[in-house]
Amino acid sequence: MNIETLKPIVEAALLASGQALSLAQLGELFDDAERPTQTDLANTIEALKSDCAGRGVELVEVASGFRYQVRTEVHARISRLWTERQTRYSRALMETLALIAYRQPITRGEIEAVRGVAVGTQIIRTLEEREWIRAVGHRDVPGRPALYGTTRAFLDYFGLRSLDELPTLAQLRDLDALEPELAFPADGAAVAAAAAPDATETLS
Repeated sequence: MNIETLKPIVEAALLASGQALSLAQLGELFDDAERPTQTDLANTIEALKSDCAGRGVELVEVASGFRYQVRTEVHARISRLWTERQTRYSRALMETLALIAYRQPITRGEIEAVRGVAVGTQIIRTLEEREWIRAVGHRDVPGRPALYGTTRAFLDYFGLRSLDELPTLAQLRDLDALEPELAFPADGAAVAAAAAPDATETLS
């Protein structure tokens, strides 16, 4: 099966899936007898990326695979389609997320020691509900506190393929810069998902 035959199939799958798809998942669309190689699928992805030149959408790779999303340059206009306001997270939540991302695995007590204030239960709950963090183990100390780390969903949301793509702390300069630095360029606007952003939320 050549690339021109594969392109409409792969493109339709990425648009219809509602989530990023890996090459292996794309391969499962085909019967064994006609299944393209990983190389063929990778070449098809590159061809589709090239097709997006000059368009309002782009095909990008994130931790879970590949997805179409609205380009940053046009997102401000497209976001008017959504009637709900974008979620705004508190500085406390963003500081907590940053410490988990950069110092994982880390306990809640260690986060509190760095921040100098208690970490509200609601903050941890919200991050877990967003599936941005999860307990990855327990510290071998009295009480065996949970160790937290980030998830693949965290990488997907912020448009990262791996933790190596996180901006350096020197680049951030200030934790107020964390959200814009890591802002998913099409928050809620992945073409496949086409879901409206969450309602405004303030956490302390």
